[in-house]
Amino acid sequence: MPVKLPETIIFDLDGTLVDTAPDLTAALNAVLIREGLPIVPLDQVRHMVGRGARVLIESALTSHGISIDPDRTADLMKHFLEYYEANIAETSRPFNGVEDQLHTLSSRGHKLGVCTNKPEALSLKLLTKLGLKKYFPVVLGLDSKPYRKPDPRHLIDTVAELGGNPLDSVMIGDSETDAKTAQAASIPVILVSFGYSEIPVRDLKANVVIDHFDSLQDALAKCARA
Repeated sequence: MPVKLPETIIFDLDGTLVDTAPDLTAALNAVLIREGLPIVPLDQVRHMVGRGARVLIESALTSHGISIDPDRTADLMKHFLEYYEANIAETSRPFNGVEDQLHTLSSRGHKLGVCTNKPEALSLKLLTKLGLKKYFPVVLGLDSKPYRKPDPRHLIDTVAELGGNPLDSVMIGDSETDAKTAQAASIPVILVSFGYSEIPVRDLKANVVIDHFDSLQDALAKCARA
């Protein structure tokens, strides 16, 4: 008898569904150039983007030996977000296999949602531009609730707004934040190995780690509740 996969499947966005690092790098470097500072290469940014734009900017300034000033950071954040919103999907693309898996899961009647620490408006714009929004009736971002990941309520609310049951759900992410969120919510977590985690994902005690979305169906089966 076939294994029944979890009914509700919640995805992180950056580093999980979509490789957004190229456009985030472009936005960061636009800010740095404006400040007369050297740009940061893409490979370096990939290891910096997992904790949000403010930390990304502060990390870049620190790497150039500049002390952090809250007022300056706020000004740079404003310009970063303006540039990023205007160029949000220039080079960002879904990871290989994402669209096929979303189509398959949606056609089978699974409830699909996004729980991300990216601002909601930017999340919706990105998903729409990449043609992925149709799969996600619920998208909860950084500012959708008074709390954010790793607070488990962020994930639990995403499940609830889909009409799902936490006991028949799974989280798919790429970072320590995603792992901690799901574990605090008592929801199984699948981590992808190709995202933006600063810590090797196999050290994060996920239920399953996958190296490609082609492995998602088998991973979901391992997370099915008895």
